[in-house]
This record gives sequence, C-alpha cells and structure tokens, in this order.
Amino acid sequence: MTRHYAIEITLTRPVSLGELCRARKHVALAENADRTRLMSVQRSKSPAGALHRMRRRLDGRLPIDVLATHYPDRSGHLLLNVDLGRTATRAVRREAQAHGQRPREFLGRRLAEAVERSQQERRGRLTAHLESLLHQHTREEVLSCAASLLSHRHPPAAP
Repeated sequence: MTRHYAIEITLTRPVSLGELCRARKHVALAENADRTRLMSVQRSKSPAGALHRMRRRLDGRLPIDVLATHYPDRSGHLLLNVDLGRTATRAVRREAQAHGQRPREFLGRRLAEAVERSQQERRGRLTAHLESLLHQHTREEVLSCAASLLSHRHPPAAP
C-alpha cells in the first residue's frame, strides 16, 4: 500500500531563491525562514523508500545534508538518510565489520549512543545550575521563578 511520508530536509547551507525555485520544479517544498531546512511529502511503500526517492529527486539540485522522516515510527524512531561520502562510508564499513555488525546497525547504534551522551551532559549541566541556585535561594523561590518564566514563555492553552 502506497502512503505519504513527511520528510524533513536539512541543508548544508542556506539555499538561494534560484536553487529553491529550480528544486520546486521537481518536488513541492516548504522552507523555514533562513532556508536551511525544508519540508516535503513523498509517496512510497515505506519510509525508507520515501527517503531514497526524495534523495534521488533532489540530489544535485540542493546541498542536502540529512533527510529524515518527520514523524517517528511505532518504536519512536526517526529514519535518517545520510550521504557520508566514500571515505566515511569505507571507515564505517571497516568499523562495523570489526564489531561484527552491518554498517546500518553500527551507525545507528553509534548515533543513539551519541544522542544519549548529549542528553546526559545537558541533564548534568542543568542539575549543576539548579544546585548552584539552591545554594543561594530557597526551593520555593527557584520553583516559583521557574514556573513564572515557563508560564510567560508558554502560556497555557485556553479551555
């Protein structure tokens, strides 16, 4: 069964209006304000097929860095399509073989580990900042200030 998949396109640099216009002759695209990220919809039987087809349609027309499914799958994962280049591809294949894995699995695992490390580092920095605040202020003051700040930045939705 053929479905439509939302695809997010991350570019290596902002595209010119001319490049965007030429690409739109082949694919319907919506761009963000600085034209470094685009959105599109692609018909395909699978998310991987949609990313592959989009890459084929846009390669050479836009400076594509990463293609990604916009919505997570049932496991909560986004599917990425990255063109690493020959040298990086060879290195990934070598490392994957050394670890007894397929390149796709190896790269996916390494990416997941990097994301987890980044999240842990961010949590650690936030915890350190909060602990520093708690040395100077009461819990109530910190909580009240945080709640006030959050409610002003993101007011609650009207019922």
